Amino acid sequence: MNSIYIIAEAGVNHNGSKETALKLIDAAKASGANAVKFQTFKTNNLVTENAEKAVYQKKTTTSQESQFDMLKRLELSYETFHELFDYCNKKGIEFLSTAFDIESLDFLVNDLGLKTLKIPSGEITNGPLLLAHAQTECDLIISTGMATLAEIEEALGVVAFGLLGSNAPSRAAFSTAFSSDEGQKVLNDKVTLLHCTTEYPAPIEDINLTAMKSMADKFGLRIGYSDHSKGITVPIAAAALGAILIEKHFTLDKNLTGPDHKASLEPDELKSMVDGIHAIEKALGDGLKGPRPSELGNRNVARKSIVAAKEIIVGEKFSEVNLAIKRPGIGKSPMEYWDLLGKESQSNFRTDEIIR
Repeated sequence: MNSIYIIAEAGVNHNGSKETALKLIDAAKASGANAVKFQTFKTNNLVTENAEKAVYQKKTTTSQESQFDMLKRLELSYETFHELFDYCNKKGIEFLSTAFDIESLDFLVNDLGLKTLKIPSGEITNGPLLLAHAQTECDLIISTGMATLAEIEEALGVVAFGLLGSNAPSRAAFSTAFSSDEGQKVLNDKVTLLHCTTEYPAPIEDINLTAMKSMADKFGLRIGYSDHSKGITVPIAAAALGAILIEKHFTLDKNLTGPDHKASLEPDELKSMVDGIHAIEKALGDGLKGPRPSELGNRNVARKSIVAAKEIIVGEKFSEVNLAIKRPGIGKSPMEYWDLLGKESQSNFRTDEIIR
């Protein structure tokens, strides 16, 4: 059975500090997560200077600060990412990062040598960036927050087109690539879709975990879950519903100033989530119905046998009066009760003696 892959999403919860980012790596490793993920971007390539912040960002950061200024403050240098990458290798945890622009994507693939890339929900309609991701031929994790099935399909068409090495991109060409047998094969080989609700924190009534099944039925791809809800209940439930990958934001302290801290787990909570997911994974089992090893010792204790309700002598016919069904289950099964009725006893039986 494949283990559920857990990504501890550090994101920008380092608040622009390399030292904090290193501590986040330590916390992710201590939690038992498989990977720690950051966000790589050049603010000038990501957002206009006049772009507004999201409502949740206004609540968790200085209200006078623009989105541009907020992101500039949270931007890490490529040199810092080299250090974080090397530190992850030293600690034995996979380094991942989301690229929000093509320059950052080129850095992650060609400088750091990443083999797995995460495409965030906000970029699922960014055709040129999707195509650039596909052309790297890396494994792709695509988050689908805010997206319709039609938008996901179109995004997958771009990815299939890029993975096939096709020329002359167009929406018609993307649709053709998605519908082709070759396109479906490369998507199955390379893509994992993540269900997600893009709000911080996400209201419980908007989580809609069963959409994972809808996506699996529609696209036939591996399905995971990127969680923005409070606490650890929902990601554990997603694991129980079949998510093969779980991503969750975490922070060193929820009270820090920054856009994502309030919707993140602290290190002890992250470890509890990881432990809970792996416990659920064990509990899911192999799906084969039958007695489990731990049950076998209880079977004879809990089940019943046919016994003599009163003294029975040789030649006496078994009847509803002289037969009873009682524990333990080491004699004839009660399922044979009707077969015995009316037959002559071949032995003498004392009261409560098991009929064998």
